[in-house]
Amino acid sequence: MRIRHLVTGTLSAFALALTPLGTVAVTPATAAPCGFYETSTDAYYNHCTSDGSHVVIKVRVAKAKDREQCVGPGRTWLGKADKIQGAHYVNRTC
Repeated sequence: MRIRHLVTGTLSAFALALTPLGTVAVTPATAAPCGFYETSTDAYYNHCTSDGSHVVIKVRVAKAKDREQCVGPGRTWLGKADKIQGAHYVNRTC
């Protein structure tokens, strides 16, 4: 068991040494962030998943009743940015 820890630690250190310092994972500028986000005019929810699941989100709406909405994988338009105040996952699938 002690040998396994030694080997694992050595391999981890070796891999770290091979990784250039300052390397940052960069996504394309057009890639949408996961979860709620806004552009200058519109509000979206991006459900990032690899399993194809659909989830329920709560959408906070300005000067109106909040609503729940089922969203699938990828980006879903929620409305105009000046009307939508936010959205979050409510721990349910649909």
